[in-house]
Amino acid sequence: MGSETFLEVILAILLPPVGVFLRYGCGVEFWICLLLTILGYIPGIVYAIYVLVG
Repeated sequence: MGSETFLEVILAILLPPVGVFLRYGCGVEFWICLLLTILGYIPGIVYAIYVLVG
């Protein structure tokens, strides 16, 4: 895991949409993560880490 990925994962834990935004911009992944974070913080974190690491 490189330093960029490490930083993205840390941001995904603190603010999930920001971590996804750094990698994908305003793509579909960002909007899904934002919606999941609004509906519940934990689903947003899980999705963000899934998208960034997977």
